[in-house]
Amino acid sequence: MNRPRAAVQGRGGIGRLCRWLLLLPALLLGLVTAPAHAAPMAPQAPDFKVIAFYNGTWDAAHISFVQEANRWFPATAAANNFSYTSTNDWGRLSTITPDQYQVVLFLDDAPQTAAQRAGFERYMRSGGGWMGFHVSAFTTAAQEWPWYYDQFLGSGNFKSNTWGPTTAVLRTEDRTHPSTTRLPATFTSSVSEWYSWQRNLRTNPDIKVLASVDPVSFPLGTDPNQSWYSGDYPVLWTNTGYRMLYANFGHNAMDYGSGTTLSSTFASETQNRFVVDGLKWLGGGGGGPVSGDPISETSAYTLVAASNGNCVDARAAATANGTAIQQYTCNGTVAQRYRFTATDNGHVRINADGDVRQVIDVANVSTADQAPLQLWTYGGGANQQWNPVRETSGAYHFIARHSGKCLSAPASAAAGVQLVQRSCDGSTAQSFRLVRQS
Repeated sequence: MNRPRAAVQGRGGIGRLCRWLLLLPALLLGLVTAPAHAAPMAPQAPDFKVIAFYNGTWDAAHISFVQEANRWFPATAAANNFSYTSTNDWGRLSTITPDQYQVVLFLDDAPQTAAQRAGFERYMRSGGGWMGFHVSAFTTAAQEWPWYYDQFLGSGNFKSNTWGPTTAVLRTEDRTHPSTTRLPATFTSSVSEWYSWQRNLRTNPDIKVLASVDPVSFPLGTDPNQSWYSGDYPVLWTNTGYRMLYANFGHNAMDYGSGTTLSSTFASETQNRFVVDGLKWLGGGGGGPVSGDPISETSAYTLVAASNGNCVDARAAATANGTAIQQYTCNGTVAQRYRFTATDNGHVRINADGDVRQVIDVANVSTADQAPLQLWTYGGGANQQWNPVRETSGAYHFIARHSGKCLSAPASAAAGVQLVQRSCDGSTAQSFRLVRQS
């Protein structure tokens, strides 16, 4: 029997309506239970910041290394939560501070102007970290900057090199340093040209050799007239007075005729482990301050304010009673060197290195905020004793025993402003990095 068209259409409309009514609760439930869009997460702050200086204009092998480094380090930084900036503007060294960048790299050169050199020395004396590669230690005129080449690096002038570039078996001499704890007893390096030095690093009490050429590498080189057949050749080392590492690699093998790179400085995973672990230590993520923890009683330190990079300083290098304890540009002089001597219950007295009878003292045994600090002959007073509290960054704050207040840098960054005690508030004005000087 034929159905009326109108009846068929009407029943279809009712069916559609019923289906929509059945679906409506599910749709409403979906609207209610659908998760809200999560707010985008803020990017994680880097654990530390690295800036690399390079020249990139001399010797194809060094240029190749710089180009490779500026590809490898950003990827490594992303994987290890630090930031990496590279620049050929060496003038930035003139005003650099550890608060801006915790680690400085020299890829293929060293500072050349007086302002750059002074700025870098100030940065290192203020507790900054440094890693240098290959040419950063090369010189035949060490006398033009003796602090850097003779004292800081300890190597003096360049003496000789191997040729051509080859791998070497390196012997790890110190596996207790944070940069070498994951290295095996021996390992094969990446290809490089190797340098030797005028000065004997092992006779310098401040230099700790971390790895050297293993004798199984001899002869080292491919040119019989420029190969090493025996001898002692340090390759990795640190100066224990600073937060620094030097690595004598960073020269790729090249076909100079075509400009083709024939090797990679980052081809050795073990060698890369040293670089990464070394950077983490330099940046503060691989151990405490240079001094270690607890603070050594046999060493002298500078105290660098985290808030402004100035050093705790005895005014005019005086040691008389009443000498103001002030902040001043870090310069490594005796006025900025202090020694720590334990008293009891975790407290120490902070002795002036120029006269250890004199200590940092809260004037007039005051318990007030803004009470000034001075030098005074130690007499056992609670106002002459401090509790050093190590922070997660490796820095310290110092709490006066008599008042429970903290040694504090002033709000102003101007040199010559006297330090005070103030209620502890966790600010950077009360945080001080310890940098070992002797």
